[in-house]
Amino acid sequence: MSAATPSEYFDAIYAQDDPFGYRERWYEARKRALLLASLPAQTFGRVWEIGCSNGELTADLATRCDSLIATDLSARAVALATERTQAHAHVDVRQARHPDTWPDGLFDLIVFSEVGYYLDADTLTRMAHRLKSSLRGDGVLVACHWLAPFAQAPQSGRDVHRLLRRELGMQRVFGYGDADVRLDGWALNAASVAQRAGLR
Repeated sequence: MSAATPSEYFDAIYAQDDPFGYRERWYEARKRALLLASLPAQTFGRVWEIGCSNGELTADLATRCDSLIATDLSARAVALATERTQAHAHVDVRQARHPDTWPDGLFDLIVFSEVGYYLDADTLTRMAHRLKSSLRGDGVLVACHWLAPFAQAPQSGRDVHRLLRRELGMQRVFGYGDADVRLDGWALNAASVAQRAGLR
């Protein structure tokens, strides 16, 4: 495929409440744990999660921030994520198509997980530039993607992370990879966790 994945694909898969097995699969629980453990601060001010799906990661991120915007293309996913996070009044779940629509303001953390390979390279390039401009000076962008190619994705997870590394022009502050998943964090301020905590 050379264009972004059509919205009808997501409408179809969200006929199920948990189409990717976020609640049931150890792979997904482990991936969330890796992402959350990699974050360079215990708590953040303003956070944006792109592609929130049914809200499993959203609920975890809600415990680590003052405010959280979670967006997804699918209306059904937004409904599921809203239900999943109803105990967290500081979470705002919205339906949106990016980069055509974009939230106002700057963020301390942006999470871009399992989304990039649904975008064609030109769209992802525009997305990368806007993501960088939406970070505060000490903000962090985290990307996490499945590496195996699949028919509905215009590009692979490896392609996504190579493009982000090139287009963001930011310091990579952490990374993890195995045969299945790639997890990277980029920041304008490359201070380490210990430096952020005043330990060195």
